[in-house]
Amino acid sequence: MSWLVAILFGIVISFICREFLFSPIVVKGASMVPTYENKDVIIVSKISEIDRFDHIVFKSPVEDEYYIKRVIGLPGDTVEMKEDILIVNGIEYEEPYVNRETDNPFQRRVTENFTLEDYTGEKTVPEGYLFVLGDNRLTSFDSRHYGLISIDAVLGESKMRIYPFNHFTLNWGKEEVEVKSN
Repeated sequence: MSWLVAILFGIVISFICREFLFSPIVVKGASMVPTYENKDVIIVSKISEIDRFDHIVFKSPVEDEYYIKRVIGLPGDTVEMKEDILIVNGIEYEEPYVNRETDNPFQRRVTENFTLEDYTGEKTVPEGYLFVLGDNRLTSFDSRHYGLISIDAVLGESKMRIYPFNHFTLNWGKEEVEVKSN
């Protein structure tokens, strides 16, 4: 009887953790290369506070799938891309995580010039929404295509890559992103 109680207790704790605290997710596709590869297994924290440059998993606004992308714009932010330079609220940011490799020798930029208003019709990210981009900008299906993401659609933030084992990483701290000096 004590074994049965221990097993049931373990099942209940596992269910609670997976439902409310964290969940494993398998990455599909190449939109986040080089940060995540196809078939990487990550652990998503459902209780994290979302910040700029976090990797989030959210329910797609266009299909019944979950996507992983990088948060670029938070509520109240202005976002633009000019000559492959990200500008948020008038501040230029280096993006060392962006995949700049291409087979096309004539490809000068990996991200086209745009403003938030070009894609969303909004001058700033509205309250309750996020603007997201993939790290593999040439192949990513992101806010440039389907607009802003409702914060309610966010499952959580990627905190750990657990597979493949040789690429195990922890994302508990905030990623360093450099501000460009003019």
